[in-house]
Amino acid sequence: MAEKTPHQNTTFPLPDADVTDTGHGYLATPPSGSGPGVIVIQEWWGLTDHIKDVADRLAAEGFVALAPDLYGGWITHDGDEAGEMMSKLPAEEGARQLAGATDFLLAHEAVTSQTVGAIGFCMGGGFVLALAAQQGEKISAAVPFYGVGQAVPESYTGVKAAVQGHYAEQDQMYPVEQARQQEQQIRDESGSEVEFFYYDAGHAFHNDENLIGTYDPEKAKLAWERSVDFLRRKVV
Repeated sequence: MAEKTPHQNTTFPLPDADVTDTGHGYLATPPSGSGPGVIVIQEWWGLTDHIKDVADRLAAEGFVALAPDLYGGWITHDGDEAGEMMSKLPAEEGARQLAGATDFLLAHEAVTSQTVGAIGFCMGGGFVLALAAQQGEKISAAVPFYGVGQAVPESYTGVKAAVQGHYAEQDQMYPVEQARQQEQQIRDESGSEVEFFYYDAGHAFHNDENLIGTYDPEKAKLAWERSVDFLRRKVV
């Protein structure tokens, strides 16, 4: 059953305030107190312990990490319920919240970078690509993990970010053939640096809550190390 997450600890203004004027999320700062900014975008489960942990791990690596709460505080661990929650989030509304999160980080006193990076998983991976396509030069690094869902763009001409994708060869939600086509489309349409990695694993192999039984510690560790190195190099 859906429940409220305890992880919201910050708010930020949103564009088009006639809809709603405030976004919510979880902000993690590094031990040094400052660093490059990275947006962490949730899976269809919501702003769960796992997504909070991803933000905390990025903070431990020196980043200022913001995980926007796209579901307004609700989380679930039930697949059917998660699918329903995802379906009720219009791509435009998610993009609006992420645009607000981007501007919030760029203006934050703890953020040292002139751009921000974005990393997201499942539904969040789709939103990573949408954010990069819509925000252009504000996003310098986009890291989608097995991105699916309503926000996957039809066009990547607006992408200015370098893109590093992490996709699964046994993904039942996003077949690897589609991922390879997406990789080539991004490369062709954006002209940006694009690298996709493919893993002998299933969808959500990075999620150590293992809600669908596909978590792979070895593949997750490798993908994480690649992602952190990429963000460190590209978000400046």
